Amino acid sequence: MTAQPSPRLAALRHASQAMLDGRDETALRRQPHPELSPLLWHVGHVFFAENYWLAARIFGDRSITAPWRELYFPEQCAKQARSPRLPGPAAMREWTDEVAAANDHYWARAARHRHELLEHGYLHAFLCQHYAQHIETMRLAAAQLDLEESLGAATLDVAAGASCQRVRVPAQKVRLGTTAMDAYDNEKPAYEREIDVFDVATGPVSNAEWLGFMHDGGYDRHELWDDDGWRWRCIDQIDHPQHWRAVDGGWHIAWHDNRLPISEAPVHGIGWYEARAFARYAGARLPAEHEWEAAARSGRLDATGQVWEWCDTAFKPYPGFTPFPYEGYSKPWFDGHHFVARGASVHTEAEVKRPGFRNFYPPTHRHIFAGLRLAW
Repeated sequence: MTAQPSPRLAALRHASQAMLDGRDETALRRQPHPELSPLLWHVGHVFFAENYWLAARIFGDRSITAPWRELYFPEQCAKQARSPRLPGPAAMREWTDEVAAANDHYWARAARHRHELLEHGYLHAFLCQHYAQHIETMRLAAAQLDLEESLGAATLDVAAGASCQRVRVPAQKVRLGTTAMDAYDNEKPAYEREIDVFDVATGPVSNAEWLGFMHDGGYDRHELWDDDGWRWRCIDQIDHPQHWRAVDGGWHIAWHDNRLPISEAPVHGIGWYEARAFARYAGARLPAEHEWEAAARSGRLDATGQVWEWCDTAFKPYPGFTPFPYEGYSKPWFDGHHFVARGASVHTEAEVKRPGFRNFYPPTHRHIFAGLRLAW
């Protein structure tokens, strides 16, 4: 069972509403990228989802969710059809405040109620993670809006060769996955696996290293690319990271967070195909996700949490996988066409910053805060 919602849940609600600040209604309604929804939709969706799981699923109260289900259930409304159906920013703030108040009422009732989803605080943790993931997605959308105007950008004009600084990870038997209550179904169950010895880079590939790859013709050398990746690169005319824009004498890079000089900061805005091509260029490979997790759990990875790091692994179930709390969170994506990214970015909330968390995307997704780390 669970008690009142935590201050953290309240903070995540507030952070979601705050994504409406500083932008006019046109921007908030805009679909900033084909794979992203308008910011207004995400704000409505997270409050809707909290009410759906708590009020509707636990207590049978569908008074809030019923009028909005065809908009806020993603499978019932295509991304490109969402904008005209959304309320404006002022109405959205008022509605989400009302939903939050209703949810607080049901959290109070939940403290005295028995239900599988409430045991050990599961639903509270699940919903906090849901807010957290959508907040990062909203930051992706905001980055795309800012990219149109080169806002929040730094300029890169220094190239470097690929670094081969690395650390050895010994052969070992490791325990992967988890039994933790708040983990997602695709992180479970825990299992043991033998890991062969391998080397892993001490840090992610930097912007300067990526620019060196570009200057050395990396986007034009077919031998570096998977065949599917090469076709995609040619058809879509891909020749630089998605978050980069050419300017006189260099490149504007959107959403650089200024913790490192732009040349030393990890590259982001690249897809899995691009990451694989760079790894071949550097005489290396991407780490498999079990290697990445083993290295992370044993403390051998430096500079994590800056960008999501592509792994050389298709997203698939662990041995003994069981869908929970519904079939659709992980199972539909075990299709061989989604690949794992591990770690976190500087825009990731604390709820999903754990070694076993598995992010996953198609190999052509480049609007995400993802980069790479090399392995040998």
